[in-house]
Amino acid sequence: MMNENELSYEIIGAAIEVHKILGPGLLESAYEECLCYELRQKKIKYDRQLWLPMRYKEIIVREKMYRLDIWVEKKVIIDVKSVETIPPVYKKQVLTYLEQTGSKLGLLLNFNVPFMKEGIERIVLGLEE
Repeated sequence: MMNENELSYEIIGAAIEVHKILGPGLLESAYEECLCYELRQKKIKYDRQLWLPMRYKEIIVREKMYRLDIWVEKKVIIDVKSVETIPPVYKKQVLTYLEQTGSKLGLLLNFNVPFMKEGIERIVLGLEE
């Protein structure tokens, strides 16, 4: 069983492979589909397009409020983007997903960049950057 950092390494490798083949400029759904293919090839388990509830204090306000792109082995959240720039609200969204799932690590992957390494943001619950 891999820990968050080991999974992160594998996920980033898969994202780089997808970007190397597809390049920038496609729809997020295309990158997500190919990233899931790469994860399957590595025999890494994941859930995709998973609905999460919105919690407020001790109640669930809405059962299906947030939708995760990919949740890897119930440890690492992946938010797939294909945008010019990443606004701060996207990072806040990943933090919300981390809080709602109890996960510690999120990867915000923006495929609309010349080199994939420029599009990778690691978001750790409890650490502000």
